[in-house]
Amino acid sequence: MDRHYTILKVLNNNVVIARDSSLQEVVLIGNGIGFSKKCNDILDGPSVDKLYILNDAEEQQQYKQLLSQVDESFILVMNEVIFYSENQLGVKFNEHIHIALTDHIAFALKRIQQGIDITNPFSKETELLYPKEYAVAEDVVKLIEEETGIHLPEGEIGFIALHLHSAATNRSISKLNSYSQLINSLIQIIEQQLDISIDRSSIDYLRLIQHLRHGIDRIEREEQVGKQDRLAKVLKEEYPVCYNLAWKLMKVMQQKVGKNVSDAEAVYLTMHLQRLSPQ
Repeated sequence: MDRHYTILKVLNNNVVIARDSSLQEVVLIGNGIGFSKKCNDILDGPSVDKLYILNDAEEQQQYKQLLSQVDESFILVMNEVIFYSENQLGVKFNEHIHIALTDHIAFALKRIQQGIDITNPFSKETELLYPKEYAVAEDVVKLIEEETGIHLPEGEIGFIALHLHSAATNRSISKLNSYSQLINSLIQIIEQQLDISIDRSSIDYLRLIQHLRHGIDRIEREEQVGKQDRLAKVLKEEYPVCYNLAWKLMKVMQQKVGKNVSDAEAVYLTMHLQRLSPQ
């Protein structure tokens, strides 16, 4: 069934407040949807390309406040950014991205104009953890430069990738950041315990990062990994340093995530550590 909206107020050319067929107030975001429109005009949702709907009342209020702080032309740019990102990733974002990403990039542009630089210590890990989102974020930075004339530093690619992943998976930015920090801490423990410096460009580092990420995901979901008792016994005897380190890392993950870790995780983690261990 087609959705139609009665316009209550035009905020600007690209944003209107409207009432849907169930009499619920919504915020509609779309390129040019408010142009030449007035109160009580009817807007046919399906006929409008790139239409976004903010249904949540709290999100609506936050977005209205944000509109007063940014230029209307920037809202148009962000509409294009979000539409492009959804298409490239093949997902439908959580509506909060309209507030979170718009606010983040607007603040980043303002910082650059003021000569303030904020580094991203987890940029490389973010690229390895979320390669698809990172690739799209690289395109987003180029798009923003084309539209605004301002070049965002490389560290911003990682921040934008996190926002894209957050909106695609309904995970908060704070949780994603905490996982990046956890993985970084685990890497530091590994380097200290094995007395090595891991090459961040190596395939073994990529595999380790991906394994830690999926391991944390499994812990969060409380997913049990199939038992590997015989293999665990062999690894414990052949590679005691790596096996014991694997258990130490698992305890750290368990403490940070707050959920139990399957014993079998030690087996797979030991094999990754062995690849990094000096011969």
